[in-house]
Amino acid sequence: MDRPIPAGQLKEKSLFQDSNGSAAPARTGCHNCSKLKIFLGALAFSFFAKGFSGSYMKSMSSQIERRFEISSSIVGIIDGSFEIGNLMVMVLVSYLGPRVHRPKIIAVGCLIMSVGAFLSAMPQFLMGRYNYERITVSVDNSSLSVSACSPAPSEGPAATDAPRTLSTGINAGCEKTTNSYLWLFVLVGNLLRGIGEAPIMPLGVSYIDDFSKEENSAFYIGLVRSSGMFGPTLGFLLGSFCASLWVDVGAVDIDAISINPKDTRWVGAWWLGLLICGGVNFIASLPFWFLPYSLPKEGENENLKISHLSVQGDLCKTDSPAQPQLKFSEAVKDFLPALRKLFGNPIFVVFIFLTILQYNSLVGIITYEPKFMEQQFNVSVAKAIFLIGVILLPVTILGMFLGGFLIKKFKLHITEMAKFACITFLVAYVLNLLYFACACQGLRVAGLTAPYPGMKHLSSSKHISMASCNAECSCKVDQWDPVCGDNGITYMTACFAGCRSSSGTGRNMVFHNCSCVEGQGLGLGNSSAVLGQCQRESCTKVFPYFLALQTACAFFLALGGTPTYMIMFRSVSPDLKSFAVGIETLGGRVLGGLPAPIYFGALIDETCLKWGTKSCGGSGSCRVYDTKEFRNVYLGLITGLRAGGCLLYFVLSALIMKRFKPDGKEMTDIKNAERSASKELDTANKREILPGSRTSEESEETYM
Repeated sequence: MDRPIPAGQLKEKSLFQDSNGSAAPARTGCHNCSKLKIFLGALAFSFFAKGFSGSYMKSMSSQIERRFEISSSIVGIIDGSFEIGNLMVMVLVSYLGPRVHRPKIIAVGCLIMSVGAFLSAMPQFLMGRYNYERITVSVDNSSLSVSACSPAPSEGPAATDAPRTLSTGINAGCEKTTNSYLWLFVLVGNLLRGIGEAPIMPLGVSYIDDFSKEENSAFYIGLVRSSGMFGPTLGFLLGSFCASLWVDVGAVDIDAISINPKDTRWVGAWWLGLLICGGVNFIASLPFWFLPYSLPKEGENENLKISHLSVQGDLCKTDSPAQPQLKFSEAVKDFLPALRKLFGNPIFVVFIFLTILQYNSLVGIITYEPKFMEQQFNVSVAKAIFLIGVILLPVTILGMFLGGFLIKKFKLHITEMAKFACITFLVAYVLNLLYFACACQGLRVAGLTAPYPGMKHLSSSKHISMASCNAECSCKVDQWDPVCGDNGITYMTACFAGCRSSSGTGRNMVFHNCSCVEGQGLGLGNSSAVLGQCQRESCTKVFPYFLALQTACAFFLALGGTPTYMIMFRSVSPDLKSFAVGIETLGGRVLGGLPAPIYFGALIDETCLKWGTKSCGGSGSCRVYDTKEFRNVYLGLITGLRAGGCLLYFVLSALIMKRFKPDGKEMTDIKNAERSASKELDTANKREILPGSRTSEESEETYM
């Protein structure tokens, strides 16, 4: 019985011998299938899955902060737990590299990510319904209206028709103290996602680089990474949709809720998207279970002629090479020499520092950009997440894909890639400096950022300042249920506005006879206020310019991203590629992804002017920030980190120019290797292989 030729050596239009011994066209079937392309598709989907769940978690940071009533720094710790999970296994996974069955390890990682997503959603089913912070008002005896300003402490029935109301003390609506720590489920789930994601990048990228042509490697990697960027895009879109839904959707009457998605107390259905993310990660694991340990090198089959073929229906069978046995003692013994070899490469060392700075700025932006847009430009978190998903991320995908395409199209050498990456980063940095020009008027809150009528200035921007107009109202300073007066100033509650009557219910409630609101032509005490913060019209006009500037900056950063990434592959030994990817990812995660959300969040917390109050007492999440300080801290951190990146790009380019100069030893070795490979290719093309003869390559057949 004839033995089949390796499927990897078949060309797209192969020839078979018929019964007469003449050549005949090959049957189309699995002979035309490429396991490398299947792996590329599976890896692209796994990149999509991890990006999908990762971006969704980032988009829900504000919702998680408000649901569990925690500070931004705690949210940063939850976000950083993902990086801790990466740290736990990244070095081991990346170092073992080709010594393990890479597709199956990636499959296990996707399953762990799925478990982590489901675990993060569990608190929703353990906690009670969400009770947002609001005041209680007293009923006016002369009418059906209610009064926020009362000589006695504010007690009585709720001002709205919402299911439950907040009381200043512990009551029936008070959550159990154990619920305050249920955010630990989210932290552990995020930790598991980090563990599961660790093998995907180093093992997947090294698998592609090992079995693809050198000229195709950059294009394939850029294609996979850019395809994976659709995950973050859809993740942010899902986040936008879930953020617009009430957290207890289906369990409460939405019409009875007196706040809207623009309110800082609004909590979206953060848990719903996590269930979807868990399912997507599970599906991503399935193809990898059926992929082989290794593949034939792409292009090698083009140098051989077909010797003998046999067809049995539409089935293809090939032999699989034995997987080498991994000896742990040998792997550990080689670890330190490999590590010394990597860090003895100055180009790689500078590249690592550059990666760390880029991780810091990128993670800080992704984590807190929706909050920044909400506080600076008066847009809802749902809208901010939506704009990031439909504008910024697609532009990033385009930039990454175009960067990989340009490398392949113009066959850029490492020196040319360094110049290209440096120029694009400098352009992005200049655009980043223009962010400071997109200023917006801050929210004017009486007693916090704006003085009460009759007062010339605030006694302190960090402390609530009472006034004579509400001195008799016995207002609670720890409450936040804002109203907007006719004068365009926001008051922390209707009580602080001195409102003594109202009309309407729910979201349509209007407060009248507000002693602290001075309307145009009405005089002090004859004006009204409505529920919610005042809108800032000037911010609406500035926001499109900020969005356009941010889009251009994201494009140039992404355009130089793929060339920068390929510098690492071209500057290290071929046997250390997988290990280098792991070290690069580890450095970025530990010194960038882990601390960045924590110190970004801690510094943002310092700009908070009014903290929320939990139903059982204690400080909750921030309700309003000093927008000017927030802007300076947030943009200042990003600008400073990217300034360091500019300096390192110059150093990296100088080192590459010196090492890979045209008449240098490195370039001579590269040219000699290319000439040697060309001679071998000519010899293989001239080789005569008779029909029916066996070749030595048959002993190297790979399971397809």
